[in-house]
Amino acid sequence: MNPQVSRRAILRSGALAAGVATVGALSPSTAVATDARTSTNGTELVLLGTAAGPALTSGRYGISTALVVRGNVYIVDCGRGSISQYMRAGLDPARLKGVFVTHLHADHVADYFNIPAFLAPTVMSTTGRVPTIDVYGPPSAGALPDVPGAKWVAPHHPTPGIADLTRLSNEAFAYSSNTFIAEHIGYDPVTALRVHEIKIPDVGASPIGETAPVMKPFPVMRDEHVEVTAILVSHGVVFPSLAYRFETEHGSVVFSGDTTLTPNIPTLAHRANVLVHEASDPQWWHDHGASDEFVEHMRETHTDVLDLGAVARQSEVDSLVLSHIGDFQPQRQWQQRADLGARRGRYRGRVTVGQDLMRLRVGR
Repeated sequence: MNPQVSRRAILRSGALAAGVATVGALSPSTAVATDARTSTNGTELVLLGTAAGPALTSGRYGISTALVVRGNVYIVDCGRGSISQYMRAGLDPARLKGVFVTHLHADHVADYFNIPAFLAPTVMSTTGRVPTIDVYGPPSAGALPDVPGAKWVAPHHPTPGIADLTRLSNEAFAYSSNTFIAEHIGYDPVTALRVHEIKIPDVGASPIGETAPVMKPFPVMRDEHVEVTAILVSHGVVFPSLAYRFETEHGSVVFSGDTTLTPNIPTLAHRANVLVHEASDPQWWHDHGASDEFVEHMRETHTDVLDLGAVARQSEVDSLVLSHIGDFQPQRQWQQRADLGARRGRYRGRVTVGQDLMRLRVGR
């Protein structure tokens, strides 16, 4: 018997035995929590930021989502402003257990080093101890595609993974950290992080070839609150680019990361309670005068909002949540496009277009 499958069955059966509904399991609210104790029961999604990047937007913070399981917090991606949003959402800094990075584009890691630089000192100031936060993310790609005439940034080391991103960020902020240490009020920020570069299974994936071949999910981590698996997804030349699935006692949640259409998402998300999926609208860009090259780039690296209904139906998920979206069209129009995609894809589950600080109860 597959040990992952059996554990999923146990977790899901426990949720059902407790009377937890798994169909239509989301209850959104845009209210901002003011007390961390509001999130100590059950499992809840908190959309810290829902913006696609890297272009700036005034209406949405950078992409980042918190999964809160009985008050314990797991973050997926650390977009611009996500740590400030963490505090605005009323989440407890001392209960951040894990950070999961889907890929190393700047809009997904802009606030990453703010975790050891700001959130960890906040914990220390109230508890007197440096927290230990586990970080999971991509290793070095190892190579870049052959692009004639390209002038790579940092050509001596052009493909750092999450471990080198951590190290180099720490070195860049060394003077700030060292002055606090000299004044006896600081410490080395990276001592708050336990970084795990995710080992990609040998499935024929390559940074200069097929970046996301058809494959099975593979294990990432497990603790007393969650079991996390991952799969490769297709996001242009980015490698590796990951999607994550979290199993909890109250239900399962899948995060697509950035991806174009790939059969790996329905594989990972099969019968999950919630699929949080990125969305693009290349037709809008075409209608508003974007170049054919840009529109094609969006189609090759992201998922058309009109295709998400089919993805959700193929995945057999109860609920679909759109995130990583642009402010070029209003929330109402995004919802109309998402609903049209659901009708075209014959998806009958719930479709929610995410907003910053929206709270979504899982399995209630």
